Amino acid sequence: MAVSKERKAQLIAQYGKDANDSGSAAVQVALLTERIKGLTEHVKEHKHDFHTRRGLLMLVGKRRNLLGYIKRQDIEAYRSLIKSLGIRDNIQ
Repeated sequence: MAVSKERKAQLIAQYGKDANDSGSAAVQVALLTERIKGLTEHVKEHKHDFHTRRGLLMLVGKRRNLLGYIKRQDIEAYRSLIKSLGIRDNIQ
């Protein structure tokens, strides 16, 4: 569900420009992907948890918008990001 402090720092170090770069689009996508993975496992176990399902869908939409922004700005950065995160390319 929530991303631990250690994992969050690890993702920021991997995808950010420096250790304090938590706001760039690539870091936001990485953090959202981590949250989405956790919520997906929760929803698989608790099939009737519709509030969490709605939150999950909102996170997926937010990640999709950020990925669209990255794709418009720099297609090569977009391709490397989705490859490293294991996300399918379906952004129009």
